[in-house]
Amino acid sequence: MPPIENDLVISSIILDSGPLGSVVHPRPNPKIYTWFQQIIALDVRVILPEIADYELRRELLHQDFTKAIERLNRLKENLIYLPLNTQAMLKAAELWAHVRKRGQATADMSALDIDVILAAQALQVQAIVVTENVKHISRYAPAKRWEEIAEMLNLETG
Repeated sequence: MPPIENDLVISSIILDSGPLGSVVHPRPNPKIYTWFQQIIALDVRVILPEIADYELRRELLHQDFTKAIERLNRLKENLIYLPLNTQAMLKAAELWAHVRKRGQATADMSALDIDVILAAQALQVQAIVVTENVKHISRYAPAKRWEEIAEMLNLETG
């Protein structure tokens, strides 16, 4: 059974590029790496969204981090990979417009706004976004920092 905290069942998490990058980086953050290994061992679906893969991969390619790209490719094979689809993009457009109408934009008007696309993907699979950018993403979808998830699940991260 998935872990429960205050009647909130954590059955699925979807990774933003920040935490994902910390896991695959040539010098991974040991605390987040330990958290990641523990999450994998639990009955929690860990989802790698295509939009986060894109956002991280372009930077890894730019910096010639070949080992990190190899790690990212292995994760893509071993986690649940969530490709972009029309439904997610339509939802992202709806979320983007709704927040703009309220005057709470999270990116420049001409920017693609990866956060809103990630949030739409998270809503599509009913997952909590694990991010370093809770303020922006939580406008659209449930979002937590990895440390908050660790605390909620009583995980030891060293």
